[in-house]
Amino acid sequence: MGRGGQGLARVSVIVRAGAAPLWWPGVLAAGVGTLPPGLTGRRIGVLAGAALFILTAVAVTYSRRKRCTALTAEATRAAKQDILQDRAVTVRNWRRAHRWWLAAGLLAALASAFVVPAAGGMVMAGAGAGLWAKAAWLGRRERELDALLWVRVDWLGRRAGAPAGKQVKGYRSTGLSAGDAAPGGARRRPQRVAA
Repeated sequence: MGRGGQGLARVSVIVRAGAAPLWWPGVLAAGVGTLPPGLTGRRIGVLAGAALFILTAVAVTYSRRKRCTALTAEATRAAKQDILQDRAVTVRNWRRAHRWWLAAGLLAALASAFVVPAAGGMVMAGAGAGLWAKAAWLGRRERELDALLWVRVDWLGRRAGAPAGKQVKGYRSTGLSAGDAAPGGARRRPQRVAA
């Protein structure tokens, strides 16, 4: 693997980037989706939606976990010449690359309410919850390893996603203080200096 001068994006930030854009529109679609009675009725729709929420959240949380674990175990140390991408840039790139998919998902969730009320929105919200849980799992792994995990930007492709996809050949690692995001991909909180 070539070393040096590569743009690197945080793995957990990429995973976390889709959580809010799926969660909040999903909650909105589920709320609006309770208004029409639909073909199944509201009660059945909400119950089906709750079951689908759980199934989707679990599926997203555990998807590609083995691949991610294998890449983590083989992570190599980032070179001094590597460029660490800011959290805001990574999030913006992911959301730009997926904006039409997110809009289509919201429209599909709203339209599905006329068949099964609230279910489509709850599936979308479940995917967002699953991404949050997955990012939290990655954060725990980073703390265990005492290292942050990064992936080469050029391996992410045009969709700026899939940090554990087939095109990704390995991760890089840095110390926990590198970059502007904490383990798990959240914003790093400024530490207070004791008086």
